[in-house]
Amino acid sequence: MLNPDLHLNSKVFDKDVEQKATREGFGEALIELGEQNSNVVVLTADLSESTRTDGFEKKFPQRFFEVGVAEQNMAAIAAGLGISGKIPFISSYACFSPGKNWETIRTTIIYNKANVKIAGHHSGIMTGPDGATHQATEDIAITRVWPGIEVFVPCDSNEAHWATLEAARISGPVYLRFTRDKSPIITTDKTPFDKNVQMYWVSKNPKVVIFACGYLLYYALLAAKNLEQKGVNVLVANISTIKPADEKTIIELAKKTGKVVTVEDHQTSGGLGGMIAEVLSSNLPTPMEFIGLRNTFAESGKPSELIKKYKMDDKAIEEAVLRHLKI
Repeated sequence: MLNPDLHLNSKVFDKDVEQKATREGFGEALIELGEQNSNVVVLTADLSESTRTDGFEKKFPQRFFEVGVAEQNMAAIAAGLGISGKIPFISSYACFSPGKNWETIRTTIIYNKANVKIAGHHSGIMTGPDGATHQATEDIAITRVWPGIEVFVPCDSNEAHWATLEAARISGPVYLRFTRDKSPIITTDKTPFDKNVQMYWVSKNPKVVIFACGYLLYYALLAAKNLEQKGVNVLVANISTIKPADEKTIIELAKKTGKVVTVEDHQTSGGLGGMIAEVLSSNLPTPMEFIGLRNTFAESGKPSELIKKYKMDDKAIEEAVLRHLKI
C-alpha cells in the first residue's frame, strides 16, 4: 500500500489523476527563490519558455541572462557568478547542458566548486517526438561522475519544486533533471522532501525492492499494486537523490528483500541502476534486474508508446519482478 506516513496522493491510481510536468515545479520554485534571495540569478540558452525560466525573466529581468545558443558560454559565465557570491541556475535541454557543454562545466564549474545549479530539461525518452537527438538518456551518468556534485531526479512537479529550493541551499554544484511532458502527481503538500531514500510503497514480507527515480516511479507504484493483487509483495523506494547516495538505506532494503529491481528513464548503464549496483557490489552483492534503455537510442514517438516499446512501463516492471523471483 502507499506509505501513509508520507501523505501521498490518494488519487494517484485514478484515471483522472492530476498531471503536471516537472519543469513547471522548477519554474515556480525559481520565482519563489528570486523573491527570497536577491543573489539568485538565472541564465538560459534561448529556451526560456521551454525550460520555464520565462516567469523569472518577467519578474526579475535584471537578474535574468539570455546568452543565446551558446551553452558553453552560459556555463562559463555562471561559473564566474557562482564564485562571486551569486546563486546562478543555468537552464537548457539536457542534451545541450550538461551534454554539449560537458567539458566547460567540468573545468569552470566542477573543478572550481562554483556554486552553480545546472537544470537539464527534456530528459529521457519522455521527450518523445523530438527524437534521439533531444532525448537525454545519458545525463545522470555524465553528471554523477563529477566530483563534488549533487544530483536530483524528482518524481513529480511537487518534488521538482522542493528539489529546486534545496539546490539553492546547497553550497556547490547541483544537477537537476526535469522532463517536458506532464506526469502524474504522486506527492502532496504534506509529503516531506527528503534527500534520503523514501519508501512510497510498503508491504509485509516483501520479496523484492524496486528502486525508482523520476516520473517512472509512478509506473513502479502501478506495478506494485498489480503484484499485490497477485499475492506478490514488494517495496517501492523513491530515489530522488542519485548523488550523494543513501548507502545505508539501500543496503538495508536489499538485505531485507534479497532482490533488487531498478527503474529509470535513462540508459541502464551509469544511472540509477549503476549507482545501486556500485553500492551493493561493495557492501552486499545482490541479484538485480534493470529497467531502462538498453544500449540503444530511442525512436521518435509519443511518450506512452516509447515507454511501452522499450519495456519501461508497469507491465515490464511487473514482469521483471516475477522473472527475478525465479532466480
